Amino acid sequence: LFRQAMKKIGLEMPRSAIAHSMEEALQVQAQIGFPTIIRPSFTMGGSGGGIAYNREEFVEICERGLDLSPTSELLIEESALGWKEYEMEVVRDHKDNCIIVCSIENFDPMGVHTGDSITVAPAQTLTDKEYQIMRNASLAVLREIGVDTGGSNVQFAINPENGRMIIIEMNPRVSRSSALASKATGFPIAKVAAKLAVGYTLDELRNDITGGATPASFEPSIDYVVTKVPRFAFEKFPQAPDRLTTQMKSVGEVMAIGRTFQESLQKALRGLETGKTGLDEVLDLSSENLTSKFRYELREPGAERIWYLADAFRAGMSREQLFEVTRIDPWFLIQIEELVQIEAEVRAAGLNALDADRLRWLKRKGFSDQRLAILVGSNEKRIRELRWKHKVRPVYKRVDTCAAEFATSTAYMYSTYEEECESSPTDNQKIMVLGGGPNRIGQGIEFDYCCVHAAFASREDGYETIMVNCNPETVSTDYDTSDRLYFEPLTLEDVLEVIAVEQPKGVIVQYGGQTPLKLARDLEAAGAPIIGTSPDSIDLAEDRERFQQLVEKLGLRQPPNRTATDPEQAVALAEEVGYPLVVRPSYVLGGRAMEIVYDEEDLRRYMREAVSVSNDSPVLLDHFLNDAIEVDVDAICDGREVVIGGIMEHIEEAGVHSGDSACSLPPYTLSQDIQDRMREQIRKLALELKVVGLMNTQFAIKDGEIYLLEVNPRASRTVPFVSKATGVQLAKVAARCMAGVSLEQQHFTKEVIPDNFFVKEAIFPFVKFPGVDTLLGPEMKSTGEVMGVGSNFGQAYAKAM
Repeated sequence: LFRQAMKKIGLEMPRSAIAHSMEEALQVQAQIGFPTIIRPSFTMGGSGGGIAYNREEFVEICERGLDLSPTSELLIEESALGWKEYEMEVVRDHKDNCIIVCSIENFDPMGVHTGDSITVAPAQTLTDKEYQIMRNASLAVLREIGVDTGGSNVQFAINPENGRMIIIEMNPRVSRSSALASKATGFPIAKVAAKLAVGYTLDELRNDITGGATPASFEPSIDYVVTKVPRFAFEKFPQAPDRLTTQMKSVGEVMAIGRTFQESLQKALRGLETGKTGLDEVLDLSSENLTSKFRYELREPGAERIWYLADAFRAGMSREQLFEVTRIDPWFLIQIEELVQIEAEVRAAGLNALDADRLRWLKRKGFSDQRLAILVGSNEKRIRELRWKHKVRPVYKRVDTCAAEFATSTAYMYSTYEEECESSPTDNQKIMVLGGGPNRIGQGIEFDYCCVHAAFASREDGYETIMVNCNPETVSTDYDTSDRLYFEPLTLEDVLEVIAVEQPKGVIVQYGGQTPLKLARDLEAAGAPIIGTSPDSIDLAEDRERFQQLVEKLGLRQPPNRTATDPEQAVALAEEVGYPLVVRPSYVLGGRAMEIVYDEEDLRRYMREAVSVSNDSPVLLDHFLNDAIEVDVDAICDGREVVIGGIMEHIEEAGVHSGDSACSLPPYTLSQDIQDRMREQIRKLALELKVVGLMNTQFAIKDGEIYLLEVNPRASRTVPFVSKATGVQLAKVAARCMAGVSLEQQHFTKEVIPDNFFVKEAIFPFVKFPGVDTLLGPEMKSTGEVMGVGSNFGQAYAKAM
């Protein structure tokens, strides 16, 4: 039907046909040839689809697709691999007023799912004529399909050889790209679409961002470049192929805004939190077989293709060679080549060449202090001090939908190195919340929920709220969630600059998961006013040896455990602790690189393959309690009083990561005596750790004994679940504690035990990673969760399942 509709309005599509069985699929493929793209109908994120280069792959993908499609229907089409891919975000009302919110260009060519591709807005490599043709085609598609009101996403491909344009697909709904387009432009697509659905027209709606100075029919214009980079979790699924195809595999994304593509790309790369500071080297360029490694990594893209691209330039490959292998548009290749050349110049000139003009020029290109420090053989602090001495500081520009044509009342900002600063900070009392950065396994929207509620509570109490985050998928980065939004990477450099401009009364670091906690110590050292639990207490709970002393002092039980700083020591200490062992590196979230080992051979393999051990990053060895019941408890402390938020009993046995286990609130099998003993232990721990805010504690119950597994003096991923089950907004209560309002003043001094049962169950992405072992263990693999409510445990559990 869609093909017929496109034909009617004169738009080309890839040659294709529909198949409902394997026999039909093979007949269609014979007419189209290889490579062939297979897309099952009515699945999301390309689930069940793929690219087949031969009959074997074709049969395998079709079998999976027929199984996953609720209508057993496959679209089999000619491959446009290597073509340039574009998206248009369109909004239309019932009087046929249409606007393009923004155009998006994929850095990666066709063949990589748009959710897994680096994307750039506005499109960078279209001529004005091509853009206008695409714009008109998008509007024609909406009219023909019959999208009377609301937002739609239309995807095109252009053959770089001859300019032939084909339409790939259109989604007559808001999509992942709509969220990105909304954040990129400040135009709230879903909000506007909801109002159009009840009969408003675009000219009747006012634009919030300009304070109503412009109508919603005023097409956003952008005087900056937005880059989105996906975040992957292949390290969680080592058996799965880590190549990017038409099936989406990323688990999160980061967005950055800059005045140029180079600036926004480098900001996005450091915002990913994968240990990269920009276009870092990933290969030793002196090693052998470099050419074959490059060809593999660049021809079949993986999660690190952009860094291999930079390394290929360093190794002397030409733009022409790289275009041939990657089919990435030459304009993008030029940008990356230039950054690599600048790095080589900085490295050769050294630290003394970094005068004020040179530093400002490098910062405009998006180089972080950390990257410059690596290039000149110095450290980040020294570069920062040098930059401040030369008065090279960022200014903040506003996202205003109109390229500064009208004044904006909305403080939605990004940093850049230019002359005029538009931040206009106030003298009000301010609370700053640091967000969680890109979603990943182990740190998802649960933490964003906490950040949003912290902002709401602070605003309700009369503070001006400031949010710093770089994740376009979240509510925290909506321009109206907080009073002032800084769309910035969560690195020490970027956060310190925002603090310097805003001068907040307090900075909340315990709500964004591990991301802001890693910055807490350095922020405090730089004079940032961190409120809530002190960084020292957070460190005390993470530092195994200090924590052990505290546990002994309080007379609590832990499973036998030791800390090892080298592989031989680990083997010796393992005998002392006794197998089986739970082994893991310190300072991780989501059970990263955590395993249960049953003997010395297992342990040696783990030390060899999974971790690099050192004095700075020791490995923790805990005796594993077989057949124990694990319990999660969330609590709030204001420094004087402790109130339990909720006690959750895990349904899976100990050894399955708490984020992957189903759990019940209230507990289903735990005796009142055990619950009361846990409450008392938590009270002691919270007061001893001087917790101000939230605290999560994990226990194991075995043979009537309570063993303390770990304590995290921060918000945990169970806070939204407990809040919804008990009706108490824990994140709000804790945020007020941090601002100095006691639990007594908030009239929250007693644990709320719900009348019904609430069960949380995890959602797994195994369908996206065929070939992965679906057995659960201490390393977290789930990407979401659901909640079931019932008058008894069985009913709640059945609903959750």
